[in-house]
Amino acid sequence: MSIAERLAAEERSTQQSISVDLSAVIVTVDDEQPKVLAIRTDKADALPSGPLEPRHRTLEAGLRAWVETQTRQTLGYVEQLYTFGDSGRSAATGANTRSLSIGYLALVPEAQPPGTPDAEWRNWYRYFPWEDWRNGRPPILDEIAAGLKAWVAQAEDASQRRLREARVRRTFGNRNRPWNEEPVLDRYELLYEAGLVPEAHRDGRKTSGKPISAGEPMFADHRRILATAITRLRGKIKYRPVVFELMPEMFPLLHLQRTVEALAGVRLHKPNFRRLVEGQGLVEDTGAYTTETGGRPARLVRFRSEALLEGMTGGIRLPVVRS
Repeated sequence: MSIAERLAAEERSTQQSISVDLSAVIVTVDDEQPKVLAIRTDKADALPSGPLEPRHRTLEAGLRAWVETQTRQTLGYVEQLYTFGDSGRSAATGANTRSLSIGYLALVPEAQPPGTPDAEWRNWYRYFPWEDWRNGRPPILDEIAAGLKAWVAQAEDASQRRLREARVRRTFGNRNRPWNEEPVLDRYELLYEAGLVPEAHRDGRKTSGKPISAGEPMFADHRRILATAITRLRGKIKYRPVVFELMPEMFPLLHLQRTVEALAGVRLHKPNFRRLVEGQGLVEDTGAYTTETGGRPARLVRFRSEALLEGMTGGIRLPVVRS
């Protein structure tokens, strides 16, 4: 590239405005269902979000300000997820605007009533119904498998076809490869590339695939951001005690198990789960009991905060019940 060409390219780039958007994935578990706080719009649900403005002292301060304005929720635990900046991934972005979206994950122990009429707690499986295996293999996977089979067959040559087949096996598994609950984002990205989600068509992607009938789309790139949050959380509960951010001060072990199952989308082996949790020293007995479980009184435990001071920062392994 000549100097003149480089200067011309730099001039064109300065004519393109850049916006920075802050988006929050606010998660709780309510009635054994993982829920995310969403904003209802005329077209699709959206995550609480807003642009970074000069009045915001930090990125996180800006995020908290927008969440409080749009939902009247005060956030506790917050961590940054990822910065999304792919061009053309959202029809909501104008041709002369490059949008950077910074996603955050926030965990709250209780689904407080939203303080605005447009905010509502939504089950995250309404956006990703193929991710919930607690009652067995989701029926929607048959439709997904047919769509991905057609996408593989449309490959330009044998080499690309093999790559596509390997990608489908890695993300969705098959009879010889069990379901892996973690790669939620990889699965969504594959469905987007194959044209099986409405967002791909909305964004003008060249694809011959037809959108699958289940799984609600979201505003802009927000379903991608939510998929990133679920991926992060499903992985993190295995090596960090982050799940206790979603728990009340005292709880029965069954409540903890159901919370982990809701997040992971799989059923766990009850005796093995209890043995693992107690063996890791992450909980301690409170001496109290509850009858709310419906059976005989269940003892209440609490998170043993001293475990963090002792360097015991492990998470909860998942003794999955295999069918």
